[in-house]
Amino acid sequence: MANKIKLLLAEDEAALGQIIKESLETRDFEVILCENGDKAFDKYKSEAPEILVLDVMMPKKDGFTLAKEIRAIDDTIPIIFLTAKSQTADVVEGFSIGGNDYLKKPFSMEELIVRVHNLVGRTKTQKATETIIIGAFTFDFPKQQLRYKEEDIVQLTHREAHLLFHLTKNKNQVLDRSLILNKLWGTDDFFTARSMDVFISKLRKQLSKDKNIQIINVRGFGYKLTD
Repeated sequence: MANKIKLLLAEDEAALGQIIKESLETRDFEVILCENGDKAFDKYKSEAPEILVLDVMMPKKDGFTLAKEIRAIDDTIPIIFLTAKSQTADVVEGFSIGGNDYLKKPFSMEELIVRVHNLVGRTKTQKATETIIIGAFTFDFPKQQLRYKEEDIVQLTHREAHLLFHLTKNKNQVLDRSLILNKLWGTDDFFTARSMDVFISKLRKQLSKDKNIQIINVRGFGYKLTD
C-alpha cells in the first residue's frame, strides 16, 4: 500500500471540517484538522505535512495571513485555498501570496483529491532531483541525509537540512544572516541568531571529514560555504 499523504486542513466550520477530514481518511489520507490559523501554524511546524488546505476566512488568523507566514519559511509546500469568495481580486491575491490552487465552496471531494494528488506528485518529482554534491559528501535534501563517500548515512534534523540546503544553493557566496534567520526561524532576534550559530557548528562537525569544506563566518553579514 502506498504511504498516506499527510494533509493539514485549516477549517473553522467544525461540521464541514469533520466531513472533509473523515472523507479524506477513508481515501487513505492522514489529516490534521485545525479550527483556526494560529493552531494550523503550530501544527505545520510540529507535524511536517506534505500539503496544506486552508480556508480563507478563519478566526484569529485568516488563510491568506497564514499562507504568507508559511511562505516566509517554506517556499515548496503546496497550498490549496478553500473559500466562499469568488471575486477575481481574491483569487489573484491567493495566487500572489504563494497559493498553488483555489477551490470555491461548495466543492466535491473528488475534485479536492485530484488537485491534492496533482500538487503532491508534482512536488515529489521536483524534490527527487535535489541531490547535491558537497566535496566528498552527497546531500539528499528531501530525505535530509548526508553521506560521506561510501560510509554510513547521517540523518540531519529538519532545520539542519534546510540550513545546509540554503548554504549549498549560495555556495561560494555569502548567505545573508538576517534573511536566513527570518526564512527558517521567522525572526532575526538575538536568541534565534545564537540558535543558528549552534546549528552552523553542528554542520561544521558533520562536514569535518572533508578538510576542504568550510563554513566561513563573514562577520556582520552571514556565512559562506566553500569546498
